[in-house]
Amino acid sequence: MDMIKITIDGRVYEVENGITVLEAAKRNGIKIPTLCHMNLKPINFVNKPASCRVCVVEMEGGKGNLVPACATDVRDGMVIKTTSARVLNARKTIVELLLSDHPNDCLQCAKSGDCELQSLAATLGIREIPFKGIQSTYKKDSTLSVYRDVDKCIMCRRCESMCSNIQSVGALSAVHRGFPAVVAPAFEAALGESSCVNCGQCVQVCPVGALTLVDNIGDVVKALNDPTKTVVVQTAPAVRVALGEEFGMEPGTIVTGKMAAALRRLGFNYVFDTDWSADLTIMEEGTEFLGRVKKFLAGDKDVKLPLFTSCCPAWVTFYEKNFPDLLDYPSTAKSPQGMFGAVAKNYFANKIGVKREDMVVVSIMPCLAKKSEVARPELGNGKDQDVDFSLTTRELAHMIKQYNIDLKELPEEDFDSPLGQSTGAAVIFGATGGVMEAALRTAYEVYTGKTLPKIDFMEVRGFDGIKEAVIDVNGLPVKVAVCYGLANARKLMEEVRAGNPNGYHFIEVMACTGGCIGGAGQPYHHGNGDILVKRMEAIYREDAGKPIRKSHENPDIIAIYKEYYGEPNSHLAHEQLHTHYIDKSVKIEEVK
Repeated sequence: MDMIKITIDGRVYEVENGITVLEAAKRNGIKIPTLCHMNLKPINFVNKPASCRVCVVEMEGGKGNLVPACATDVRDGMVIKTTSARVLNARKTIVELLLSDHPNDCLQCAKSGDCELQSLAATLGIREIPFKGIQSTYKKDSTLSVYRDVDKCIMCRRCESMCSNIQSVGALSAVHRGFPAVVAPAFEAALGESSCVNCGQCVQVCPVGALTLVDNIGDVVKALNDPTKTVVVQTAPAVRVALGEEFGMEPGTIVTGKMAAALRRLGFNYVFDTDWSADLTIMEEGTEFLGRVKKFLAGDKDVKLPLFTSCCPAWVTFYEKNFPDLLDYPSTAKSPQGMFGAVAKNYFANKIGVKREDMVVVSIMPCLAKKSEVARPELGNGKDQDVDFSLTTRELAHMIKQYNIDLKELPEEDFDSPLGQSTGAAVIFGATGGVMEAALRTAYEVYTGKTLPKIDFMEVRGFDGIKEAVIDVNGLPVKVAVCYGLANARKLMEEVRAGNPNGYHFIEVMACTGGCIGGAGQPYHHGNGDILVKRMEAIYREDAGKPIRKSHENPDIIAIYKEYYGEPNSHLAHEQLHTHYIDKSVKIEEVK
């Protein structure tokens, strides 16, 4: 590693050659404020737009101009000032100019308290705006997941970088120049008419309130206060390792029992675990995978391999919009959220003597795309949807605070039965590679009739964007791949379109960084990769501590097949637990 010496604010530091001034300062505990910069560790993606100029520093021996620390590489002997009077005045002026074209509605803004512009203004001691002028105004826009108030956009273009570079969706880009400039879909079309897949990662990285989630708390509160409704709630795997952050707990704190207790105090009639339906998903998807493999081994040339997982709704929309010629490859199994809703309204409602239309199913998810997923016609009976409302981890935290519940002081409580018992295989759905590992645990034992020699498949864990492994299943080499980020998914889909030259049998895709732990509905991580690492570690701790770690050994799953579905992939299971996909490709003429 080539090391050089630089001077920052009068002190000499030895730093790695080739990194930016901003990174060099950060590694040595020197804070330089930023707005447009985005360093998405642990995936090692760094954008250098240098558009906001908030991170400017003074460089001795330069051309006299202040330089952006995020886009200026260090060089040996460089002398940098990060807090000179000139630098501080420039930063303050830049932020004042941004505020002069920014709505003064912090009290009503959904991002208040998490707004980086708000925090920076406070740090710089800005108490009034010396610049007055006409403020830019734009049309408000919303999908079922994402709300756009572009009046608040500061043109940092983080959303564009995320959408284009990490997700390869390309729904957002800068349009116009000068004062009318804005980040928007092509031709300033509505977001829902664009290539957007509702992953919400633009919301996760937006430093202000220009992009926020669609809030469904009011809908849920109304249902909870309707005496004619039985309100059932389900909680996703990744929520339990992130919810505590909203209450001052360390990232990675597992709050499963306290979360169940809080949901009961909010008034939910039944508190269940989406982990249960994750186990159910493995039974359906795993059986489908083994069925395809057996046909392939028997010489069926029409069988579609690799099988792609179908748990992530943003990923589902992505391939519907971008790869409509490959709709036969993903598993037809619904997501765990979708499966739970189908079981709750078709099986559980009848079991407790409640009419389907009088049951309200609420999901707590780490994800914004789940809000759009619940409205898919395939996830309902034509009259009402299987899941009525989907709240994010952040929304649940807001509800708990509104109800004056102290999460830290709550006792540990269990989920209700029979849709609450789950295995370790289910909880790891929350991390990239988890669905694959859970499926392999079951597929191996079902296919071979033998006990796994080693239950942990370390080959598919971790933060690599694309992971590959060959799993020996009793002499059958099964080649699998795991990826997160839709740009990585695109690479794998293009390979399949080209004839699957790598010979994959099974591929898992998650849209968000690190999987659901990095979902857009999770507490804001502000690019702090250590938070994601701790959430992932907690997921695997929860798995390791479970008494049962294989989906096919879950007694409640065994019971529902015996009592209701018969066997995985049965006619009734296909009717309620499986879905189909639709060509949703967007054509340019449709948005003109």
